[in-house]
Formats: sequence, C-alpha cells, structure tokens
Amino acid sequence: MYKPVIGLEVHAQLSTKTKLFCSCSTEHENLPPNTNVCPICMGFPGVLPVVNKKAVEYAIKAGLALNCEISNYSKFDRKNYFYPDLPKGYQISQYDLPLCRNGYIDLYVDGEIKRVRIKRIHLEEDAGKLLHIGSGDRLSESDYSLVDFNRAGIPLIEIVTEPDINSPKEARLFLQELRLILRYLGISSGDMEKGSLRCDANISIQTEEGKFGTRTEIKNVNSFFSLEKALEYEIERQIEILKRGEEVIQETRHWDEKKQKTVSLRSKEEAEDYRYFPEPDLPPLMVTEEMKNKLKSEIPELPAKRRERYLALELSPVDVEILVSDKDLSDFFDKALRIYGNAKNLHSWLSVEILSYLNENKLEFKDLDIDPEKFVKLIEMVDKNEITRPVAKEVLRKYLTQKEDPLVIIEKEGLRVVADTSYLQDIIKNVISNNSKAVEDWKKGKKQVINFLVGQVMKETRGRASLDVVKNLLEEELNKL
Repeated sequence: MYKPVIGLEVHAQLSTKTKLFCSCSTEHENLPPNTNVCPICMGFPGVLPVVNKKAVEYAIKAGLALNCEISNYSKFDRKNYFYPDLPKGYQISQYDLPLCRNGYIDLYVDGEIKRVRIKRIHLEEDAGKLLHIGSGDRLSESDYSLVDFNRAGIPLIEIVTEPDINSPKEARLFLQELRLILRYLGISSGDMEKGSLRCDANISIQTEEGKFGTRTEIKNVNSFFSLEKALEYEIERQIEILKRGEEVIQETRHWDEKKQKTVSLRSKEEAEDYRYFPEPDLPPLMVTEEMKNKLKSEIPELPAKRRERYLALELSPVDVEILVSDKDLSDFFDKALRIYGNAKNLHSWLSVEILSYLNENKLEFKDLDIDPEKFVKLIEMVDKNEITRPVAKEVLRKYLTQKEDPLVIIEKEGLRVVADTSYLQDIIKNVISNNSKAVEDWKKGKKQVINFLVGQVMKETRGRASLDVVKNLLEEELNKL
C-alpha cells in the first residue's frame, strides 16, 4: 500500500498598483516589452529598494485569513541564483523570518473536514518573463529567446503548506479554496491562465512500512486540472519505480501538457544552493498589534463562514457552492436577500436565469450592472401573478442587455398577465382551428398534445397568459369537440 505525500508552494501575485520595491506600475500584460521598468527593478548598481506598504498589508491579510501567526519582526533576504529573466542575479525574498507562519485551511473532502497546515507565507518579488521564439513556446522548441522585464519586481506572496495533502483531489481542492480566499480578500486576482497564481507541487510516496520516499517537485502548474493530472501521473510513476525496487531521484520536473506526463528539468535545489543572506538595503519589517488589528477589521466574511450561513438558510450544498464560488454573485445574493426573504427562490432565479445568461455571453457576474431592488421587484411580480415567469425572463434579459428599467419595459410593452378570459378564449379557438392534427391526436387519447397547444397559445399572448388558466380553458374547448 503506497500513500502519496504532497506539499504545495503557491505563488500569488498581489493586486497592488506598483511593484514591490519601486514605483513602477504592475501593469504588464499587452504592453510593449521593457516599458514598465526602472533602475531599481532592473537591479542597477547603487539603487536602493523601498518596500511597498500595501504589499505588506496584503500579505498580512492573507496570513490572518489563513489562520497564521503574524510575525512582529521579519526581514528580507537575497536568494541568489542565475536566471536570464532575473536581472539582479538574486531575488529579494524572505528566508528564516517570514511574515506569517503556522496557519491552516480546512477543506471539505468527501463529506469530512481535512485540515491542511500552512507552514509559512512570505513576500518576494517576481522575475521577468522569457519569450521563446520558434516553432513552439518552450525553450527546447525555440530558435532564440527574448526577455521582458515588465513583470520583474511585481509583488508575490509564496504560501507553503506542510505535506498534509494525500491525493491529487485534495491538492486541487486546497488550491481552489486558497484562490477563493485570496479573491474574497481582494488581494489577488488568482487568474491562473494569466500567471497570477502558480503552483509547485512536492510529492513523495510513503510505503506501507511508513518509510518516506524521495520527493520530486513539479514546477509551475498553471491550472487546477493540470495540477490534478500531473500529480496523478507522478504518483503512478513513483509507485512503478518503487515496485521495481529502484530509487526515485530527487529532481524538479515539468508537466508536459501535450504529452500528459511529467518530464525531468533539473536536479532539485536545496536552500543552501541559494546562498541566502540578509538583504542589506532594506530595514526589517516591524508589525505592530495596532496594525494587525486594523487589517483584521478589514477582512470580509470568508468563504467558510459564508457557507455555514447559507446552509442555515436550507440551501443545498451544491447551491451554496455555486454562490460562494463567486464573491460578486454572493454579495449580490446577500443584498437581494435583505429585501426578499425567500432564499431558495432567489437562488433559483440567480442560478437558472442569471448564470445561464452569463454562460451564453461568456461574462462574469462582476461584468453585470444589475440593481438588486429591480431584480427582486421582478421576482415579486411573478410571485404576485402580475407577470408570468416567461415574461419575467424576457424582461430580465432586456434589462441586462439594454439597461432599461424592468418596470418601464413591462408597462411600455404591455406585458402584465392577461386576465381577460374572453380574449384568451378567442385565441384558443384560433389555435384549435389552426392545429387540426393536434386536435385529432387529442381525440385519439393523446392527452400530452395539450402541452403543444398551450405553447401555441402562449406564443400568441407573448407569454402573458397564466399557464394554468390557458390549460383549463383549452381542456374545456377540446372536450366540447
């Protein structure tokens, strides 16, 4: 019996306006290369870095939200290594005195709580970016490479877990929950496809006798799906090696998306390889209790608490997860709930009508300009039978696309429920005379055909008639034939 032992190292880009040690903008996408750079982030001799206060505050918020101890005293260090997109030849990071330690995240895995401990969170600057020019986007496929330093110096937090994760699924759930928390805090976009959240996974196999195996590291996995697939592959690879009586080599590996396998990159570096030493140009970070308390007061309700609150409203776990997974959607739900007490009905409208609209138009909830009071008013009109649900759906779509007040649309287009039975009876008679085959089917006992005829009546009334009323009137007319 083999047991996977997994630890994650996650780099999250902080959403500050300027870089970690200079005033250069953190904008780097779709910009001409090497335009948001200065002597400090380019590592010119004689320059002096100045730490970005907002980045420090964001890192502390992450630590508080992840149940960490916040250090009153921490410092920066130089992590020395050569990399072509690291202009200084070292990275300013934190080594023995990180800003945050000893936290945890509780996950729900198959109905049980799984606690994954956070070993440390520290601040560090990002490197630049290599552009490989050639037949592919990897170094091995390129004719030559170019360097863009726009990203050099952008603030990151590195979140390092203890090796508490025991399956690829747990690793994915951890990373998803971590990203959700960072997004709730508003300190990182967590967009993996843009490189704002990157994950390295350390994995080894524990044997049945309890012996820990040699670990390998999978670098820079950039999607939840890839993380799970890469770990599944690497677990099988290591187990096969052990079954053959061979030793796993300690190394850094890369997840090859095309081949769906991990491949060797280089031998694994240890801390001593980096020759860490204290950064002489930056003073230590001193964090006061007053500062911690202030930042703690700014932390919003986090996903775990929000789940508990929604479950208490008797929403299903699946419905709760839909809401919690998008903070903007969840915030809107809360605002609407304050003026409309039926949580289940409100969730139904959001999950069915709003989310389908977002999916069809490839939008996110934050892209919508929707007023909770107007949205609730529409639902209440359906509840009071003032408009039908099909009409409400049509009006809602127009509201979302045209931004016109739903009430104005309803009144202008005369969309309130049709209560005039004589008017409906005239339409029903026309529908019956124009659909002789359906009528013959009804006479032969095919009662389900009435749904077709109801649909024809609803089409004629633009969905304004009550379904129950139409069905009853139709049956009366058909039974007379």
